[in-house]
Amino acid sequence: MRFLVFRLLPALFATILLLAAATEYSVARPSRRTANVPYVPATDSAFSAGRQLLDVYAPKARAARPYPVVVFIHGGNWNSGSKALYSFVGRRLAKQGVVAVVISYRLAPAVRVPQMADDCARAVVWARRHIAEYGGDPARLFLMGHSAGGGLAALLATDDARFRRWGEATNPVRGVVLDDAAGLDMYDYLKKLAYPGDEEFLVPFGPDPAVWRQVSARYHLTPQTPPFLLFVGGETYPSISSSSAEFRKALVDLGHAPYYQVLPGKKHIPMVLQLYWQHNIIYQKLLPFVGAEVVK
Repeated sequence: MRFLVFRLLPALFATILLLAAATEYSVARPSRRTANVPYVPATDSAFSAGRQLLDVYAPKARAARPYPVVVFIHGGNWNSGSKALYSFVGRRLAKQGVVAVVISYRLAPAVRVPQMADDCARAVVWARRHIAEYGGDPARLFLMGHSAGGGLAALLATDDARFRRWGEATNPVRGVVLDDAAGLDMYDYLKKLAYPGDEEFLVPFGPDPAVWRQVSARYHLTPQTPPFLLFVGGETYPSISSSSAEFRKALVDLGHAPYYQVLPGKKHIPMVLQLYWQHNIIYQKLLPFVGAEVVK
């Protein structure tokens, strides 16, 4: 079994998410959305119209202090997906006292994973510099990602040099929530090419093993790496299960104590669809992790 179901059922997955988003819009709106904010200027040489945009979901309620911030990075096999499919994540987070930033980024084959990671890093830099305007606390900035987006989130949290390239003296990420993350160690995965059709991943990752290693969070871990929450589906793809377990072990070996939970019976798509429900286990663990307070 391959670990990214988007390649098998992209239309069905998108339809499910769009229906969830439509229902979400009608039933859960205690938030204020600012849509299609560019995080890369049109004058930039890397500008791609329609991709380098983000939506901000902020609680409508007043708060005694700024809200924590969660930047959500979508999955999609590194060649599909959009922030438009995940409004339910933004609204659920905002409903629970978090300023959510849901982003889009460039995809393969137009670019490769290093450029995707740069896009995501620039979105995070935008959030650190501007999120106070939306009631968020730039000192409490966290990442969350599903599937390929989980791999990108983990990379940003561990690759400090990527932020220095965009003018940040220090990595602004204070912690990461991984939801059935893919791509934590693509160096190992692509060296093996163990499954039929694995060569297709050479499109987003390219042919150079040095690049595979560069964009794999596993090889950037240090004792200073920020804290992680890791959630893995009990019936997800074997490569996600094994790479997540190995990632956890690498963190523990460096002295970290990551939260790690396997959710029985959950396959890859339900791992993100469960974020539609406010009281699911991921939100239950995420809220105290980021320091969210009850919205009144």
